[in-house]
Order: sequence, then C-alpha cells, then structure tokens
Amino acid sequence: MTTNPFDADRPPEFPRRRGRGGEPSQNGGKRRRRDESMMVPDVTFDSYYGRHIVKPAPWEKEVAAYLFLGGLAGGSALLAAGGAALGLPKLRRAGRITAVAAAALGGGALAKDLGRPSRALNMMRTVKLTSPMSVGSWILTFFGTFSGAALVSEIARPMLDKRGGSSGSAGTAVTLASKALNVVDPTVTVGSAFFAPPLAAYTAVLLADTATPTWHESYRELPFVFVSSANLAAAGMALVTVPASQNGPARKLAAASAVSELVMFERMQEKLGPLLSEPLKTGKAGRLLKTSRALTVAGALGAVTLGHNRVAAALSGAALMAASVCTRFGVFEAGMVSAIDPKYTVEPQRERLEKRRAAGIVDDSITTAR
Repeated sequence: MTTNPFDADRPPEFPRRRGRGGEPSQNGGKRRRRDESMMVPDVTFDSYYGRHIVKPAPWEKEVAAYLFLGGLAGGSALLAAGGAALGLPKLRRAGRITAVAAAALGGGALAKDLGRPSRALNMMRTVKLTSPMSVGSWILTFFGTFSGAALVSEIARPMLDKRGGSSGSAGTAVTLASKALNVVDPTVTVGSAFFAPPLAAYTAVLLADTATPTWHESYRELPFVFVSSANLAAAGMALVTVPASQNGPARKLAAASAVSELVMFERMQEKLGPLLSEPLKTGKAGRLLKTSRALTVAGALGAVTLGHNRVAAALSGAALMAASVCTRFGVFEAGMVSAIDPKYTVEPQRERLEKRRAAGIVDDSITTAR
C-alpha cells in the first residue's frame, strides 16, 4: 500500500465486519447511525484571512468636510445669482462671499486629505471623463474662478461708485472700468451658477463610483440627497447672514430643499433594502442622520413661519446648516461601516446569484446591468 504525506489528514477508518449475505458491515449487519461529528459543518463566511473583502476608502474626515463645504459653495452661488436677478444686493453679496470662502476651505480640506498640495496640482494635468475625481477637480476649478471673479466684481463696484464723480483721465478710467464691470459681472454670475449644481452633485457620484456597498447601491438617489442638502446649507447660511427683508428666496429654498431631501432619503433607504440601509440607521451614522432629519424639519418650519424675525431666522438657518453637516458625515460614516463588515458585500452577492439562477441564468460569468 502506498502512502503519502496527506494520509494523516484522512478521517479514521472503522474496522469492517461481514454482515448478512457477506456484505461488509460495521455493526453486525445492522445499518450504523451516521456519525454527525464526521460531517462537514455549515460554512459561515466571514472574510478571506480576516481581511476586508472591500477595501474601505482611504479617506479621513477632511473628505466628509469637503462634501459639506462643496455643497455649501454651490448652493450659495445659486442664491447669489438669484439675488442679482431679483435686485437683492445683500443676498447677492452674502452668497458670493460664502461661495468663495466655502470653495477655498473645501479645496484646502481636499488637499490636506491628499497629503501634499502638489498632488492636488497634479490632478489638473489631465482630464479623465471616466473619473469623477478628475471631473470634479475641474468643476471646482472653474467654479472657483467664476465665483472669485464675481466676488472681485462685488468688491470693486462700491469703490468705483465712490470715484464716479472724478474728472479728467481718472474719471475716464473709472467710467471705462464701470462699463467693463457691467459686462463682466453678469457673465461671471452666470458662470458660477452654471457650475454650482455639478459641484453639489459630483461628490455623490464620487462616492457611488466606489465599491463601498451602501454608497455604490445608492447611486440613483444620492445625488438628489446631496444637492438638496447643499441647498439647505446655503439657505441656512443666508438666513444667518442676510437681513429678514431680503431673505425671501432663502426661505423658499429651505422649504423646497427640506421636502426634497426627506423624500429622496427615504426613497434611497427603500431602494437599498433592509440590509444595505442598515448602516444608515444604526451606530454613529444612524444617530447623525436621525439628528439631521430632526434639524431639517425644525429649521424648515422655522424658516417658513418665523423667517421674518431676524433672530428666529438665524436660529433656523443654524439648524439647517447643522442638518446638512450631519447628513454628509452620516452618509460618509455609513459607507465606511458597510465596507468594513463583509456581510454587506457577501449577502447582496448571494441574493443576486439566486435571482440569476431563478431566472435560468446558470453561467455565473453573466452579469446583469445595474
């Protein structure tokens, strides 16, 4: 009899005895009861060698802050454009200042997460339309350029108005500058408003483009949630910084955005299903998102009913901005949890496999489109 090194791994063999009719038997011709200890136990899948199945995104809290600041910048640019169109100079001015400040802080947070500022500059060397990060970098650049020019126009206009009565060559220069400003200001206002919605939405596309289960499967609804959250933050900032006499557009935007965010967030959870929506309802992410919903309702109601009062408007605006912060950080935290726990990757895969086989697709290499 030949032997090999794997013989030691074989289960023990019971001595065989002849039963009735000469048939081998292990218990005097009687059928032996199956030894349950010899059966292979049911496999409970955890992960490969204790490692994550899906590698969590290598992002820190600076990225979550960038998600909020980018949305605040985009929404504020829209309000600034609305203020310019409706003849509300204080709303226009506050929106332009907020847009530039939020975009600058968001860019700084993004550069910090990259580790070195030079990496942020290297992202501008190419344009890759299939990469949300590359496209988003260019969106942020164009938005920052137009918003910065709009803020320069906002600062320069009062200075030119003060020198409008000058005579001679100085008066001529002031007149020409004023005419140029009248042409440039509408152009940069439209430009910043044009890039505002993509700036608020592309961060959702960026998250959904990863393999993180909760982010990836919410690709349909997450952009609507983020854009609504961005408008809430911008409306909240306007309610804090703009007098009650000119905050009408911000109050209307707050009401519409609150309804939109609450509806789309519930729809997103419904589409994710009980399993993938679990990270949004439990743990730290669940607490943040529950707080966000409460602040959204309170802030929107306060803006609509008490927005004509300066103090009440400011409090409502602060609640709306806090709600937007909680939404961004809550979604960010939920995605990280879904990447770390292997069940959020394995169980949906098993469900999809069972559906394919139930539909008669036996070739596992055939995948259905999203």
